[in-house]
Amino acid sequence: MHLSEILTHLGENRQDYFNAVSPPVIQTSNFTFDSLENFRQQFSDEFSHHVYSRGNNPTVEILRKKIAALEGAEDALVFGSGMAAISTAVIANVKAGDHIICVDSPYSWTKILLNDFLPRFGVEHSYVDGRDIQHFEAAIRPNTTLMVLESPNSLTFELQDLAACAKLAKKHGIITCIDNSYCSPLFQRPLDFGIDIAMHTGTKYLNGHSDVVMGVLCANREMIRKIFELDYMTLGPVLSPHAAALAIRGLRTLELRLQRSHDSAMKITHWLHKHPKIEQVLYPFHPSFLQHELAKKQMKGAGGLFSVYLRAASKIKAETFFRRLERFLLAVSWGGHESLVLPSVAFHDIPGREDSPIPWNLVRFYIGLEDPDWLIEDLENALAVI
Repeated sequence: MHLSEILTHLGENRQDYFNAVSPPVIQTSNFTFDSLENFRQQFSDEFSHHVYSRGNNPTVEILRKKIAALEGAEDALVFGSGMAAISTAVIANVKAGDHIICVDSPYSWTKILLNDFLPRFGVEHSYVDGRDIQHFEAAIRPNTTLMVLESPNSLTFELQDLAACAKLAKKHGIITCIDNSYCSPLFQRPLDFGIDIAMHTGTKYLNGHSDVVMGVLCANREMIRKIFELDYMTLGPVLSPHAAALAIRGLRTLELRLQRSHDSAMKITHWLHKHPKIEQVLYPFHPSFLQHELAKKQMKGAGGLFSVYLRAASKIKAETFFRRLERFLLAVSWGGHESLVLPSVAFHDIPGREDSPIPWNLVRFYIGLEDPDWLIEDLENALAVI
């Protein structure tokens, strides 16, 4: 199906709602039935019918169809946050006594899920350097049931060879899931490489306007139904119809926004790579990136997120650089219209807390929709004070 068809028309049965161009927000908790027979039929399969918005809602269903099609999946579920999606995918595929293999630099709350939450229920885990498939193979145990990937991750951007991971996992009967938030479905489709579940923080590119917190799981229909009928319906991590409508609005411009961020980031990273105050640029589509060839093999682009190591003599010098920036907002998320900076030095010297293990001279940038030359001018002024 053509991308334009998915973003503009898929799932939108306009004749059902007065031929409105934009679908209505079906802001209801409950649905009625015209007969006892109809109630019995629909109640017996909430996955396929509208019974109660904790399960299935018409506005949310449109969003599900679009995102599943973008990922090349049979179906999708949407959640109230990215972490709700990640947690549900993991919980749905493990039981007491099972073992999980995870890449060693996942999203911080994924690490908390594995380190602090699941051990309470007898689920073990191992972290591996995901850049080498042999590390995965060496970590497999008889009770390994799940492999958690994040390619690239969202700080230093290590990749995994997705086809190799999927092949190894299938050989041992292991389910694979990946956080695909960095790329979005437009720049990487993990299911095409044999991965079982693609997860997204839809807060980022999919919504793209910094006004919705959302998560997504994409997989075959059997997996999605399994997750829906027990874990999703039991835990209740639903997305509201209003938030779904905002996300549908965001998807209209996904291709344009993502390509703009990518093109601008390419220009800015090439400029930074040549700057004497920059020690190293970390961006999968920059030629200096160690896994650049793998990135080009399994990704179509890299979007607007990258990191750099500053060539700064002290934390004070690094802090002076951040204070001089005027056109980047200091914030933790990314994927919206606005350009952002996240300085690792901010996680150092916090009273009562240990310093972050991340080097203080690492800086993560997200490039939004602004003019890249305007942002470069700001970076040049700030780097001059180091």
